[in-house]
Amino acid sequence: MVLSCHIISKLLPYHGKQALTLLKSVDSTYEMAEDIWQVLAKAKYLDWEKHSTERLWRMESLKSVSPWTCREACETALQEHHFLTGTLEEDSNRSDNEYSEQIKLLSEVFSQATVADTPTDVPDYLCCQITFEIFRDPVITPSGVTYERAVLVEHLHKVGNFDPVTREPLKEHQLVPNLAIKEAVQAYLKEHSWAHKLN
Repeated sequence: MVLSCHIISKLLPYHGKQALTLLKSVDSTYEMAEDIWQVLAKAKYLDWEKHSTERLWRMESLKSVSPWTCREACETALQEHHFLTGTLEEDSNRSDNEYSEQIKLLSEVFSQATVADTPTDVPDYLCCQITFEIFRDPVITPSGVTYERAVLVEHLHKVGNFDPVTREPLKEHQLVPNLAIKEAVQAYLKEHSWAHKLN
């Protein structure tokens, strides 16, 4: 299935999610749903990558402003602040200390701004124990272990009717959607769009 990521990213908020939900309910093999999920994930990742690059470029251009220009701007702002608050002092030590504090604060802001765009490892509780990929349709077994539905169903059909980790007997009708993990994954992906990148 070949779909344009650009088209999918435009239709994503409305039609992509609905199509994926409908396909999951109709197609028990999840082949087509898996294809759509991969295209949606790729589109979301490309969208994040584009915006992340733009944000990084803007921050780097701000950082490249000469220290003297930044110092002059800080000193002017401090003088205006002192004038407005009636605490205008000519004490250069105080001005230097305030400038240093402002520069330190600005550095912290830059550091915190880049944290959200820095890919890290996805937490283990959001990943399937078989594939080690982030959950798409998590299900929980009676033994309390959560797996990706398509992978576990394939295991049950090809290998046997038992839990792959605990080895306890398991039938497909015993699988229950793990809505808590599904919501946690969606919240994580909303905050960390880079995690849509496929392995």
